[in-house]
Amino acid sequence: MTDYSALIQQQHAFFSTSQTQSISLRKEALTRLRDTIRRHERDIMDALKADLNKSEFEAYATEIGIVLSEIRFVMKRLRAWARPEKVKTPLTHIGSSGAIYSEPYGVVLIIAPWNFPFQLALMPLIGAIAAGNCAVIKPSELTPRTSAVIVQIINETFSEAYVAVVEGGAEASQALLREKVDYIFFTGAPPVGKLIMEAAARRLIPVTLELGGKSPCIVHKDANLKLAAKRIVWGKFINAGQTCIAPDYLYVHESVKTSLIAHLKQAIEEMYGVDPLNNPSYTRIVNEKHFNRLLAYLNEEQVRIGGASDRDTLRIEPTVLTGVEADDEVMKDEIFGPIMPLLAYDEIDEVLAAINSRPKALALYIFSENKAVQKKVLTGASFGGGCVNDTVYHFTSPYLPFGGVGSSGMGAYHGQSSFKLFSHRKSVLKMTTRFDLPFRYPHMKHALQRVRRFLK
Repeated sequence: MTDYSALIQQQHAFFSTSQTQSISLRKEALTRLRDTIRRHERDIMDALKADLNKSEFEAYATEIGIVLSEIRFVMKRLRAWARPEKVKTPLTHIGSSGAIYSEPYGVVLIIAPWNFPFQLALMPLIGAIAAGNCAVIKPSELTPRTSAVIVQIINETFSEAYVAVVEGGAEASQALLREKVDYIFFTGAPPVGKLIMEAAARRLIPVTLELGGKSPCIVHKDANLKLAAKRIVWGKFINAGQTCIAPDYLYVHESVKTSLIAHLKQAIEEMYGVDPLNNPSYTRIVNEKHFNRLLAYLNEEQVRIGGASDRDTLRIEPTVLTGVEADDEVMKDEIFGPIMPLLAYDEIDEVLAAINSRPKALALYIFSENKAVQKKVLTGASFGGGCVNDTVYHFTSPYLPFGGVGSSGMGAYHGQSSFKLFSHRKSVLKMTTRFDLPFRYPHMKHALQRVRRFLK
């Protein structure tokens, strides 16, 4: 199927009935979605195991659990979010009141990636439903088992006129982009994001782009090295490094470089064993194309930890590279795999200069006990979001908007930010009819003087 006009028209027709405007219907829809996900937990886990070899722990913690938590958080607060938001009135508007109304856009297209194929399809859907929209989800064809489970869950929960799933490859995405939807939400690589934005621009469709980039991690000389290594290894190698906010490369102060490497090695062995390739819970690379791309980054002279691979299972050990230069191949594009280059530095200013010479990152992480150093890094570099003395964990807070800046994306979601993202914020002024302000009219005597008095 390459023409989805009937499906999109069906959703526009359903949206025009105003049924999705009902807060009760939105909460009921989220309740049904939550219950269906719970019924299919085993199916989701099996699918993620088949597609990416994800362990049950990783599947629940990073995919299922975070979606259920988001539904619970949104449902508890949805009615309050949906109320008109009163705003102050200036003196020039005596007799009026102002408010901001949140109205849904209409039909939302959600194009999801393969690295967290369940979570990154369902999280934006929660926001779209909460805001009162209809939605079409396009899951990744690179994780077919998970895509099939998403189809089953959505079909059991919603009518096609409300929420639908379209499977297929790039041709399906291209066909959907030719349709007149009201909002596009895309998660994926920057090159594809440019094509999405170009297609949206032709129809003036607003977009959210959740992209990626090379997210830096800095370990300063005063950091708690053992804890830093543990949290860096967790954030970098979860999902075999196939995470858009994983620490892409590591800047380490020269004075603690040797110690940190020893702690990194110990943390890797604690989490994945001395032989990660034979650890049944270790995630694999999504396909052979990406496996070959990652192998090209491995220079034997630079491998300090790990480096082994298994083509039959498409797995690469958690790997740390040293002796890396800023212009090496591994430093040019986002790695998106279990390979972490390590660069040494002496002064924090040189790190900031190097970071700022690159496109803006989706995330940044700084390990330091010095508040002045923390502030210098947080204010001295532009990035989507990040952590001090941790990695990745900011993504899991529903109170923190998640999104990129510049080439790492535009728009932010999670929690109330999702509700706002999928809502048009409509400004409304209500004026009294009990009296009128004569100076607003140009034909009145002394009108200009009175306007000057108010507006100077």
